[in-house]
Amino acid sequence: MLKNRHEFIHTLYRCAALQCPACGKSSIVEKPFFIKHHCPTCGALFMREDGFFVGAIMANVVTTELVILTFYLISLLTVSDDFQSVLNTLFTVALIFPVAFYHHSWSVWLCLDYSVESLPQYHQPEEENPENHTHQVKR
Repeated sequence: MLKNRHEFIHTLYRCAALQCPACGKSSIVEKPFFIKHHCPTCGALFMREDGFFVGAIMANVVTTELVILTFYLISLLTVSDDFQSVLNTLFTVALIFPVAFYHHSWSVWLCLDYSVESLPQYHQPEEENPENHTHQVKR
């Protein structure tokens, strides 16, 4: 758990910059639509057990719904007679925004997880055995 407000705000800045929430020295993005397994600088683990990504999906869905709702409410105030163009705009936003927000949704999820319980450290297995593909997670 983060100790004070200043530390939380600093973590939010790291989140917005797509940096590691723990150290801020490395990007969480490996390449487009791929998140790094862990931070190469501090060893914070980004990809954990199966199902951990559901939080990032939730962050993306909720944010997309809020953006669509905001666009809809603004369009009600500005464009009242052409409802078809409003629907076309909302449909376009609903298709493009989640894709554009993908990396940030991961960053938001990692930031929230780091704020609540910190991120576990990744420790490379000592012996590179192809039959043993398990990664050690240490809290």
